Amino acid sequence: MDINLLCGSIKCPKCGRVHNGLLKFAHIRSGAIDSIPGMIRECFNARRVFLLADKNTYRVAGESVASVLGEGGIEYSEFIFNEERLAPDEEAVGAAVLHYDYSAEVVIGVGSGVINDIGKVLSRIAGVPYIIVATAPSMDGYASALSSMERDGLKVSIPAKCPDAVIGDTDILRDAPEQMLRAGLGDMIAKYISICEWRIASLICGEYYCEYIADIIRNALRECVDNADGLMARDEAAVRAVFEGLLIGGIAMNFAGLSRPASGGEHYISHIWDMRGLEFGTPVDLHGIQCAIGTVIELKKYEELVRISAPSREEAMEYVRSFDYEAWCRKLRGFLGRAADTMIELEKREGKYAPDLHAKRLDTVLENWSAIRAIITEELPRASEVERMLGLIGAPRYASDIDIPEELVPITLCATRDIRDKYVLSRLVWDLGLTDRLFGEV
Repeated sequence: MDINLLCGSIKCPKCGRVHNGLLKFAHIRSGAIDSIPGMIRECFNARRVFLLADKNTYRVAGESVASVLGEGGIEYSEFIFNEERLAPDEEAVGAAVLHYDYSAEVVIGVGSGVINDIGKVLSRIAGVPYIIVATAPSMDGYASALSSMERDGLKVSIPAKCPDAVIGDTDILRDAPEQMLRAGLGDMIAKYISICEWRIASLICGEYYCEYIADIIRNALRECVDNADGLMARDEAAVRAVFEGLLIGGIAMNFAGLSRPASGGEHYISHIWDMRGLEFGTPVDLHGIQCAIGTVIELKKYEELVRISAPSREEAMEYVRSFDYEAWCRKLRGFLGRAADTMIELEKREGKYAPDLHAKRLDTVLENWSAIRAIITEELPRASEVERMLGLIGAPRYASDIDIPEELVPITLCATRDIRDKYVLSRLVWDLGLTDRLFGEV
């Protein structure tokens, strides 16, 4: 679909709210970077920009952008990160701020996830428009007003500036490394879980839910799946479908004012592995790759869950009565290190393990169990279908494929309960007293 139809404000035909996509426009086509000088003059009335890239993205597209700016009569200064592995953390943001040219009227980021996250924070601090020139269709944060950052050893999403414009030059996107193409499709496949869990959370917790937003995600996901077999051949339609789907994911989050439309428990699995990597130097892969593996893991657990026709109230109540939260905190600290302390502090505000709150949620879950099973059946494909699709593009399917021991999957699943105040699979399973049965003892 034409992404620009989702830009600006839309009066929702389903929920009645006014959705603001925040993104002003997107140029997705062959040779799209050629439009940058005219855009800067006509849309932003600017004459000088600040170019932000790392040494790899500068080589891939930054040099071309700089050349186009020069030829188009746009003055620019630039800062190129030289790190081998750039992290979106306090140090990187500080470096960008310290090197920023305060005579610039627009920030242009050239890159994908990390550069975009830093660029969004920098442009918010500087108070100027922001353009991102995408170098890979690898993640769904391009059009989001949040930045995924590493702070004090914890993966956090912080408010940032949504890009005013996204440039998706398909000549550049098609040449992205294969693993980044796989990551993009992996991040899209994760949307199966996110929409399912959003609907369940609305039913159980009364969260805001919008069928219009869910539908634009479903349609974008369908386009990606239908074109998946052309992705590794770098077919333009397949690459464009993934990139547009990822942009729609960001727009949908802006529409909803929360991350629900594009992220659920499968994303938390990825965040948990990232946190372990930060703390202990354990293996970490691209976010979309980890999300795809997390999707397979969760789909299998949902398949087990949906086979339960009548959960036992007594089993659930007894499980919660015997749950040793202090022992769980010790396990969490051993598994995640410093990040666990942040999660434990969050629980002090949430109180989700409190027996009285559990009892209320359990009543709602049991009263709506048939509806919950119907949502799972309607929204989720079989795990085998997703495994087949990932195999088709040569993507990792299991934790062991990215050197994460399979025996860590149970505690990873359990840890997703605590990473954010969001009702996801692991919380539903805990409420039903089925954690040990479905996930395994940890």
